Amino acid sequence: MTDDNDTTLPEPVRDHLGHQLRTIYTVGEGKPQFLGDEAGVPQEFAPQIERLETRLKTHEEGTEAVGQALDQIVDAFGLPPKASPRSA
Repeated sequence: MTDDNDTTLPEPVRDHLGHQLRTIYTVGEGKPQFLGDEAGVPQEFAPQIERLETRLKTHEEGTEAVGQALDQIVDAFGLPPKASPRSA
């Protein structure tokens, strides 16, 4: 990893982490009741998934709230909506 832009982990590290992940993911994994059903996510990942879902929801709701607030400001000044710089 001599290049500053290279963020790839060395192969032995990737192999080790992959082995650990496969171990965690397959230990205690329930069998699906029917063919095609998903076995589910291991409980070890539940806190991380919950945090990720919370962050995504917060980002989405925050972005929407800012957009609504900006629309109200534009309406209050009686300005016509402008095309965004990207679409101009």
